[in-house]
Amino acid sequence: MYKNILVPVIQDHETTIASSMAAARVLCAEGGRITLLTVLAEIPTYVSQYLPQDQLQRNLTDAKEALEAEFAGQGVSVEVRAGHAAQTILDVAEADAHDCIVIASHRPGLQDYFLGSTAARVVRHAQCSVHVLR
Repeated sequence: MYKNILVPVIQDHETTIASSMAAARVLCAEGGRITLLTVLAEIPTYVSQYLPQDQLQRNLTDAKEALEAEFAGQGVSVEVRAGHAAQTILDVAEADAHDCIVIASHRPGLQDYFLGSTAARVVRHAQCSVHVLR
């Protein structure tokens, strides 16, 4: 069993969130901690010049509030960050000493063999256990 589990999620994939959370709860030791993480892509400069200056911060706040409302009272902490998905997941896992990452993945296609999916990058570079759900 794991004491500090990180569950990276994409907010608009409700079915994968449910299955990831179910797996994390099974793997979590009594008294353990589960952290949900959503990573939003940073807004490119050529786009941000047409948006309000605090748009990224508003997006981060909205995402965090939505996840906190969805998981209120379930003993889950929520983090929302901006950045490159795979690298941010790895950075958070290392910085917060997570001992397991539970991540959902799609079936790999040809493009994944050339570019690599987020889950594949996390599996290759994580310093802790990684459980991949398909």
